[in-house]
Amino acid sequence: MTGGSARAAGACWAEFGRRLRTLRRAAGLTQLQLGLRVGYHHSAVSKLEAGLREPPVGLVRRLDTVLRTGGELAAIVAAPRETPRRAGRSPADPALFAPLPGADILVGQGAPDPRMWPARLPAEGLVCPLHGTAGCAVPDPGELPALLDGPGPAGGPAPGWGAGAGAVVAEAELLHGLTAVLACLIREAFGHEGRVTAVEGLLRALARWADEVNSAGRLPYGQLRLGAQYAQVAGRLRMERGQIGVAMAWFGHGLRWADAVQDAPARATLLSDMCTLVRLDGDPSLMLGYAQGIGAVDGRRRWTATLSHLYQARGHALAGDAAQCRRHIALARRGFARLDRRDHLEAPWMAGAEGAMRVDSAIGGALRDLAVATGDRTAARRAVDATARSRAQVPPQMRGARLLLTLRLADSWACAGDPGAAVALASEVLPEAVRSRESMVTAELRGLHSRLTGEWADLPEVREYRERLLAAGGVRGRAPVP
Repeated sequence: MTGGSARAAGACWAEFGRRLRTLRRAAGLTQLQLGLRVGYHHSAVSKLEAGLREPPVGLVRRLDTVLRTGGELAAIVAAPRETPRRAGRSPADPALFAPLPGADILVGQGAPDPRMWPARLPAEGLVCPLHGTAGCAVPDPGELPALLDGPGPAGGPAPGWGAGAGAVVAEAELLHGLTAVLACLIREAFGHEGRVTAVEGLLRALARWADEVNSAGRLPYGQLRLGAQYAQVAGRLRMERGQIGVAMAWFGHGLRWADAVQDAPARATLLSDMCTLVRLDGDPSLMLGYAQGIGAVDGRRRWTATLSHLYQARGHALAGDAAQCRRHIALARRGFARLDRRDHLEAPWMAGAEGAMRVDSAIGGALRDLAVATGDRTAARRAVDATARSRAQVPPQMRGARLLLTLRLADSWACAGDPGAAVALASEVLPEAVRSRESMVTAELRGLHSRLTGEWADLPEVREYRERLLAAGGVRGRAPVP
C-alpha cells in the first residue's frame, strides 16, 4: 500500500469508527452488547470505534444487519478497498508457496462431524487467524459450501476458492469456518485414518488461496496464519504415524508461514514439535538448537520461555548432562508457576490441571532420559514421581496420552531398578501398545523392552512379559530411542 492509500485507508477507518459509535449509541447498545450480537469481543468493537484497525468485511455486514443501517457502514469502507494497487507488487516471498507434501484431493473423506462443530473461536487451542483470542463466532457448518464458492471434489473446496468477488466479501467468514473445520478434524483425526488426507487436502487448497491473494498484491495474513495451524496439525498426524520426513516438511512450511506474518505463538509451538521429532531420532544437539529457538521467539512471553526450558531439559538429558538438565527443570517449574492470564489465552493447554499434567510429563520424560543416559537411579525415581503425577491428571478422553505415560512410568521403574513394578504396569496396556501405530508409543515400548531384557532377562516375570509381548504381536516400528 502506498503512503497515500495508507492515509486514505486510515481516514476511512476513523470515519467508520465515528459512525459506528454514533449508530451503536442510537441503538441503545453497549460495546459489550454489540460485540455479543455480532460474535466479536467487546475490545474489538472498541478498537473499531477508535479507528485503530481495519474493519473485516464480514463483520461490517453483521454490524449493518444488527444496527439496521441499510448498508451505510459497508459503503464507508467500500472505496478504500477499491483503491488500485501497483501491478506485480508482491508483499510476500513467492518461495512461501513452494510445492507442498501430502494429498491434494479429498476423495471419499466426507465433511467433519457436525457434532464436533465449535460455536466460537478459540477452539481446540486454535485462535481466529484474523482476530486472535477476541472470541469470534463461526458460521454454521451448512454455510460452508456457499462460502467455498461451490463444492469441489467429494464435497471439498473448489480449486479456485478465494478468487471470486464473492469470496472477498466472505473472507473473514471463510477463515472462521476453516478454523472450525480444523478444530473438528483435530477432535476426530487421532482416531480416524482418513483425516490425515482431509487436513492435507484443505491445507493445499488454503495455500493456493494464499498464493492468489499474494499475487494480487496483498499480504495473505489470515490465510498464512491459518495455514501455519493446518501445517502443524498435518505434521503431528504424520509424526504420530512415524512419517518423520513428511512431518518435518510440514513443520518447516508452517514455520515459514508463521514467520511471514510474525505469529510468535505459532512459531513457538512449531519449534516444540520439531524438538519432538529430533528427539525421536536421538539428536540432542539439534534438539537443543530448536529448544533455544523457542526461548528466542519472544522474551516477554513467559509460556514460551517455560516451553523452551522444558525442551532444553530433555535435550540435555539425552546428552547425559545432569547439571544442565536439572537447571532447566527448575527454571521450567518456576516459569510455569508465574504464567498469567495472557499466557493462558495464547497457550490454554498450559493452564490449570492440563498445564500441570504436561509440565510433569515433560519433566518425567527428561529425568527418565537422564537415567537411561547416566544410569542414575535417583533421577529414575524422580522420573517415577513426576510421571505418576502426570498420568494421574490425564483426562479419560486422552487415551493415547495415558497409554504413553503408562509405558514411560513402567520404563522409569525399570531404570530405577524395579523390574517387577515395570512389568506390572506395562502388562496393563501391552495389547493396546502393540496395536498402536503412534511412533512415540512404539518408541516407549521398544525402550522399555530393551531395558527389561537387557538387565533382567532371566527373571520369571520378565520372561512371562516377553511371552505376552510375542503373543500380542511383538515390538515393531522404529529403533529404540536411547
